Order: sequence, then C-alpha cells, then structure tokens
Amino acid sequence: QVQLVESGGGLVQPGGSLRLSCATSGLAFTFHNMGWFRHAPGKEREFVARISAGGTYKYYTDSAEGRFTISRDNAKNTVYLQMDSLNPEDTAVYYCAASGSNSSSNPETYGYWGQGTQVTVAS
Repeated sequence: QVQLVESGGGLVQPGGSLRLSCATSGLAFTFHNMGWFRHAPGKEREFVARISAGGTYKYYTDSAEGRFTISRDNAKNTVYLQMDSLNPEDTAVYYCAASGSNSSSNPETYGYWGQGTQVTVAS
C-alpha cells in the first residue's frame, strides 16, 4: 500500500519560513518524480514545485521561484519543500504527489497523493 504523509505545516507570520516533509512508503521512491501542489480556498489546485527521481532537475512555479526549495532524500524516501519569505498568498493546503511517468505541472500526471498539510501565513 502506497502512502504519502505530509508534515511540517502550521501558522507562520509573513516573512517567516516552514519546511514541509513528505514521507513515503510502499513506493519505489527512487523511480518516482515528486511534486508539491497547493490548494487555497476558492482557487484551483496549483503546482508549486517538482523534482526528478534522481534529484537533478527541479522546477518551480513563478511565485515559488527564489523563495521555495524542493529537495529529496532517497535514502529516507522523503521529499521536502523549504519555504522562505512566506506571504499570506501562500496560505493553502499543501500536497505532495508522486509520478512514475513523465511528470509535469499537470496534477493528472501524478498517481499518488498525500492527505495534505495546512500552511497559514498570517500576523
């Protein structure tokens, strides 16, 4: 049974940082590209970042570029999202996802999803 479990969300002030983790099990992790998405109330689910299976290639949405860093530890079957300089527009539920094929910013290219972790940026 494949499981993706996000953690690290919470309430943070504008300008602050959070590090999200996504621990996976039951997945051939080293053969999967991994992505982070977010879903804010009243908005569509949005691509945030993705990383190739080997960790070499990383892609970000424009709003995350320069502020967020995606990384992975294949020995721990875990992917991370370091988020700095957070602002209220980053408030959302953040989801990690795994893709065993050619991944992209399209969520339909990901076959496995976690349950999400809430990130709230407010003073």
